[in-house]
Amino acid sequence: MMSKIRLGTMVAIATLSLSGCVNLGGKAPDQLISLSADTREQVGPVTSGSMADAIIVLDPEADRSLDMLRVPVRVDPATIAYLKDIGWVERPARQFRRLLAETLRARTNRIVVEEGDFDVLGRTTLSSRLLDMGYDARSQSVVVRIDMRREERAGAITSRRFEAVVPGVAPKPAPVAAAIGRAANDVADQVASWVIE
Repeated sequence: MMSKIRLGTMVAIATLSLSGCVNLGGKAPDQLISLSADTREQVGPVTSGSMADAIIVLDPEADRSLDMLRVPVRVDPATIAYLKDIGWVERPARQFRRLLAETLRARTNRIVVEEGDFDVLGRTTLSSRLLDMGYDARSQSVVVRIDMRREERAGAITSRRFEAVVPGVAPKPAPVAAAIGRAANDVADQVASWVIE
């Protein structure tokens, strides 16, 4: 009987000690944004080719304001706030990379490799800098803007800025999340058209 009491006491102490070390975080946002591609690769058909002909999609670089799990609000040219009750499931730059890769798989007949999958050089390498992916309070719109750089194995390098704006968006979690998804897919589609032109 004493050993059972002692064991129960030890378990209770261990549980209390562990709860002091583990922080489960504060209140979760009411809504989390997860980007998904509107244009997806079909199930069934096989895409084949060599890694030398692949499109390599690297993680976009991002400013500090975008390199977090909160949705930025551009208040004026010098001020950024963050939208309440909404956040990202994962950093937006990485989510955009996956969305772009999926769009490219669906729109090209080439192998598309995401950064970290393989340590190879493909025929085309896409690097980028995410400039905006959030809400603009002045125009009440969602803006997604990115600078893309396309480098071909043969040596040619080209760059281009892409942008999508969804106007008339209320500064609330649900409409902002939906508008970010639309704008991100619009930009990914523009980039895919540029890559295959």
